[in-house]
Amino acid sequence: MPGRKAPAVNLIEVEREGLEKLIKRHQVGQQIALRAKIVMAAADGQSNQAIRNRYKVTLDTASLWRKRWNELQDIALTDLSIEERLQDAPRPGKPAQITADQRCQIEALACEKPEKQGRPITHWTAREIADELKKRKIVKDISPRHAARLLKRC
Repeated sequence: MPGRKAPAVNLIEVEREGLEKLIKRHQVGQQIALRAKIVMAAADGQSNQAIRNRYKVTLDTASLWRKRWNELQDIALTDLSIEERLQDAPRPGKPAQITADQRCQIEALACEKPEKQGRPITHWTAREIADELKKRKIVKDISPRHAARLLKRC
């Protein structure tokens, strides 16, 4: 017994051209290119099962990007570009407490020598950097462990 037929994806010419350019572009994330291929395959009338087999994705992934494209298609391309339509949706959870500007300041501090700040050490420790961040009022409060995690990502 066959499953429910997936909703059709209808692309206007400018969307199809934009997706093709996106797929061929050298500086595009692989996930974005894959999502563009999924949308194009859906527009070509392929089933989610065929898309799954062709691109080695799950049925949920094929279905998700077909559905998400259809939901966002009513928004003008001037308001939401093709690449933006293929981005991840915002995730739930607590928003980040450290801003991009603060991260830059933290990285800059990590590049400075501790002796320059009057610290009697040659290399930053998690505790020393956390204290210096609070002293400079870059952040209101931060644990040494969190400061170390931020610097580890650099």
